Amino acid sequence: MPKRTCTVSCASAGRLPARPAPFAMLGMPSRARFAEPIPKAAIGFRPEFLDFQRGIRVGNLEDHERITRLLKLEVEARYRQGFVTERWGRGVFWQWIAFLPRANREAKPVSSAVSFGCSKFFISVDTDEKLFKSGLQIERGYIRSPRAYPQCRLQPDWDWHRLVRGLKPGSAVERELKRLVVREGFRIFAGSWEEAPSQFSKSNFQTLKIRRALAAALPNRWAGFQLYYPMTEEEVRGSTGVDLVEAMLAVFEEVTPLMNLCQQIAIERGVGKR
Repeated sequence: MPKRTCTVSCASAGRLPARPAPFAMLGMPSRARFAEPIPKAAIGFRPEFLDFQRGIRVGNLEDHERITRLLKLEVEARYRQGFVTERWGRGVFWQWIAFLPRANREAKPVSSAVSFGCSKFFISVDTDEKLFKSGLQIERGYIRSPRAYPQCRLQPDWDWHRLVRGLKPGSAVERELKRLVVREGFRIFAGSWEEAPSQFSKSNFQTLKIRRALAAALPNRWAGFQLYYPMTEEEVRGSTGVDLVEAMLAVFEEVTPLMNLCQQIAIERGVGKR
């Protein structure tokens, strides 16, 4: 995924909370009302909207067909809190779409005005690898940012720091990564999108190698971490639209424990929600 362009201003300095805080402690409503998800029978998303030549189709569609609308309604209903939608791309087809808990961004003392420092659920069509990916993304951004984009520079309240600190033998982060990569078939991208990144799967998973790959990303290059479940074009075409929406949501649920280890605000699925 190419780096995203920074367009918003930097916030004032502050301190980094040590671990995820309960949602209610910040004085934010935990019982806000959210629109109900679109019923399965009404979902109009189709496999061909994941185009392996052009990206994810979002333009010229109705709400019940558009994956951004379908997933946002679902995650807000499941976790009972607001999510922010981010994307890379323009026009009818987008290459990358992400959803991040609004409360986690608002809790950041330095970076509440931008989304770069927040853990995100994401989906993307990698037109080079010919894979559809869904999972968790955590960005480092730049250590030395371009002069025009100071707000893209890594700040002390970014979730990145918790991820990196957790990449050590015997940690909760390692246990979650091992469960998902070794047992469930997830993969890891680690490094810069502008260089040759490191890729990890069941065959070469090692926590310290992942940490070293992240540390090796050049400071003047946009870098990050993705934990994702891959689907080939054949697998996508062999699925129904409803199957694909449910698969994305299932992946989001699988990566939520790791997401919570890296966030300031932990999210939990609402009791009794589908």
